[in-house]
Amino acid sequence: MNNTVSPLVTIAIPTYNRADGHLKEALESALRQTYTNAEIIVSDNCSTDDTEKVVRSFFDKRIRYFRHEKNIGANNNFNFCLNNARGDFFLLLCDDDMIDPDFVEICMRADCHGTDVGIIRTGTRIIDTNGNVLSKRSNRVDGLSTTDFFIGWFTGKTSLYLCSTLFNTDRLKEIGGFKSKTNLFQDVVAEVQLAAKYGRVDIYDVKASFRRHPENMGSASKTTEWSEDCLYLLDLMSDLVSEDEDLIRQKGMPFLCRKVYLQARNIESPITRFLTYFSMYKKFDYSYSPFHFIWSRNLKRLATYFKNRM
Repeated sequence: MNNTVSPLVTIAIPTYNRADGHLKEALESALRQTYTNAEIIVSDNCSTDDTEKVVRSFFDKRIRYFRHEKNIGANNNFNFCLNNARGDFFLLLCDDDMIDPDFVEICMRADCHGTDVGIIRTGTRIIDTNGNVLSKRSNRVDGLSTTDFFIGWFTGKTSLYLCSTLFNTDRLKEIGGFKSKTNLFQDVVAEVQLAAKYGRVDIYDVKASFRRHPENMGSASKTTEWSEDCLYLLDLMSDLVSEDEDLIRQKGMPFLCRKVYLQARNIESPITRFLTYFSMYKKFDYSYSPFHFIWSRNLKRLATYFKNRM
C-alpha cells in the first residue's frame, strides 16, 4: 500500500559514555538527512560523561532525548528505543556509526513510500576510528529469493549491519523486537525473520558506515556465547526456508564457524586459542577447519607485507 503522506521514520541512537567519542558524528548524520519526515531518539543508558550536554547542544526539535536512571544493558536499550518509536520505519543507529545524507530518502523512494515491507537495506562501508574507509560492500541480492538472500550473506554478496537497515516498526515489535539466544546476533535474527515473513527491498548502493574499533570487535570471553547465537541463527534460518534447510546448513555452517574463529583469535594464550578453535570446529560439525582459517589469515598477512614493501 502506498501512502499519500511520506511515512515517518524514526532514527534511534542508543548511547553510553560516548560524549568524547563518535556520538556527535552519529547524531549529525541523522540530522543531515534530506528526508524531512523523521524523528530522532537518543537513549542515554545512564552515561557518566557529558552525553546530555552533547545532545542538548543541537537545539533541534526533532530530537527526543531519554536518560535512564540506571544502566539497563545494551539490548534493553535497543528495545527501549523501538518501544518509543513513533515512525512507520525504524533505524537503530549505533552511537559510533553513520548514515549518508540521502540514506533515508533513497530507502523510502525505493519502497515507493509504502509501509508494508519488512526491511529496506543498502550496502555498507566499514570505517576505522578516524573515519578512513577500510572496505565497501554493495548490496547485491536484489530480486533474489529468501534462500538466496541468506546464501548471499554467506558468500559475500551482501552484509548485514544495523546501520544499513530500516526495519518496519510494527513488524519488528510483532516479533518481539531485538532478541536472540545470547543477544549477540539479535540484529541479524530480526533481519532474517522480517525478510522471510514480510519481504525486503534491496538497494545496491553503499549508503551507511559501520565503524570498526576494538570495543565492537567482539570478546574472546564470549566465544561460547557467539557460537550459541550463531547456531541459534542457523536453526532459525533453516526453519524460515525449511524446503532448503539442507542447503542453508551446508552453506551456513562454515560461514558462521569462521565468524566464531574470528572471536577466538583474540584469546591471548596460544594454547587456549588453539584448543578453542578445535572445540568450535567440533561444535560446528567439523564444517570449517581451523587450519584453513589460520592458513588463510597468514596468507593475507604475507600478501599485505609484500604489498607494503613494493
